[in-house]
Amino acid sequence: MFVLGNFIIAIAQIIGAISTILTWIIIIRALISWVNPDPYNSIVQFLYRVTEPILMPIRRILPAMGGFDLSPIVALVGIMFIRSFLVRTLIEFGMRLK
Repeated sequence: MFVLGNFIIAIAQIIGAISTILTWIIIIRALISWVNPDPYNSIVQFLYRVTEPILMPIRRILPAMGGFDLSPIVALVGIMFIRSFLVRTLIEFGMRLK
């Protein structure tokens, strides 16, 4: 059973790393949006392509807040929940299987 435990721990660590990277990408996109970036810049296009599938469904649910986009904050809270709950649960479950 230790092999399954190690596998679950590895998956949890990968999810944790992806959530950390995604957190930073969302923060960078939010900061860049304050300075009116060039939409043809390849970095800006990459940031939009990566974050838009996450932020667009949140924007549909949230009411308009007078021009303020709160979807990055909601997305970051969701990522923090995933990191706190899912990753920790998987790691503890994997440790019990060892």
